[in-house]
Amino acid sequence: MQSGAPLVPRRDATVRMSLPMYWLYSALLALGLLVTLPYWLLHMLRHGKYRSGLAERLGKVPQRLRIPEAAIIWVHAVSVGEVLAVSRLITEMGARLPRYHVVVSTTTDTGQKLARERFGEGNVFYFPLDLALAIAPYLEKVRPRLVVVAETELWPNFFRLAKRSGAKLAVVNARISDRSFSGYCRFRFLLTEVLTQIDLFLAQTDTDRRRLVEMGAPTERVQVSGNLKFDVAAPSLPAIAASLRAAFERTSAGPVIVAGSTMEGEEPLLLRAFEIVRGSHPKAVMILAPRHPERFEPVAELLAALNIPFWRRTLWSGEDLGGSVLLLDTIGELAAIYLLAHLAFVGGSLVEHGGHNILEPAQYGVAVVVGPHYGNFRDMVDLFRAADAIRVVGPAELPLCFVDLLSNEAERTALGRRAQATARRQTGSTERTLRALEALLLSDETVAINSSKP
Repeated sequence: MQSGAPLVPRRDATVRMSLPMYWLYSALLALGLLVTLPYWLLHMLRHGKYRSGLAERLGKVPQRLRIPEAAIIWVHAVSVGEVLAVSRLITEMGARLPRYHVVVSTTTDTGQKLARERFGEGNVFYFPLDLALAIAPYLEKVRPRLVVVAETELWPNFFRLAKRSGAKLAVVNARISDRSFSGYCRFRFLLTEVLTQIDLFLAQTDTDRRRLVEMGAPTERVQVSGNLKFDVAAPSLPAIAASLRAAFERTSAGPVIVAGSTMEGEEPLLLRAFEIVRGSHPKAVMILAPRHPERFEPVAELLAALNIPFWRRTLWSGEDLGGSVLLLDTIGELAAIYLLAHLAFVGGSLVEHGGHNILEPAQYGVAVVVGPHYGNFRDMVDLFRAADAIRVVGPAELPLCFVDLLSNEAERTALGRRAQATARRQTGSTERTLRALEALLLSDETVAINSSKP
């Protein structure tokens, strides 16, 4: 199908619209945006959040968006994690599906920045608000043959309008966290109609597959393909990593603890543990990377208030970091910085946030520690726990865990090697996902050919 082909609604048994439901949803969404407008404006003024791409989110298709004379696959990846997860998939699509052109949308600014770096500015844009007025211009311009949504972003209006435009819909790398599942189940009577728009679900695990079916997804459309994040290649080392490594060697600083993707409430616990570590390792270094950029300044203020020596990454120029903290106040460097770690802590898990991706340090063979609140990555963490490839500790046990692992090189090294081996055994999801998407496109082409016959 050429991108310039007329946008004709497809007669599909799965399109069973209850328009009053969508009108009500749209009205409530618009009302919610209006009521919370002061919040969004405050964050725009204070932190610059949501300001970038505002016109695109409201439905203005950017002029830079390049739509060639080819059938289009639209991939939506919310933020950095999802962009990384689908990067190899998109690369393989380019090689295996040369008749198709891929465009990518993101929701967050950080995801947008990474996607533009990887796929080119002319192929990347901000995902529109889930309102018909914002969605319609993109569907008219892009005319996707296939829409691929990473993980489990459920947008009722977008799915409905994309389906009506003639696109096939697939959700890949789908996962349903414990917290999300309980919420979804309360609205199953509404979700069922939304989920029936999706032609294909590719779940990370059998648990995710079962939960999707319980939420209302048609059983025959849900498959298990594994987790795309296991296939993400280790990033190339940025210049800062080489500079840090040289500085550590020159000044004999270490061991190095990398505390990544930390959330509010975790830094005081981690810094207390670091103070205890310094008692037995006076030249120890902690590289501290808050999850969100707007927290760089508050964490710097916390370090100053605790009288802990520290450098901001953006101001560091080779000084001795032994016995101090390096505050990683940049975006996009953490994944490679894990390579420098003797020990890695992955945040969002000491507080009730649900945890973050543990694969980035694991792929380097670094010993990984997380807190007890890892519900967003439960299957992954449980897989590593079963292989004795991770340590899960509460706030009280954290300092002792750090000291024990840093004092026992053999145990720490073995833990990291088991983590690396566990991650490698789970690869292959990209190939399984691509085969399933190819089959979906082939079935769609077959329907189109048969429907054109007299």
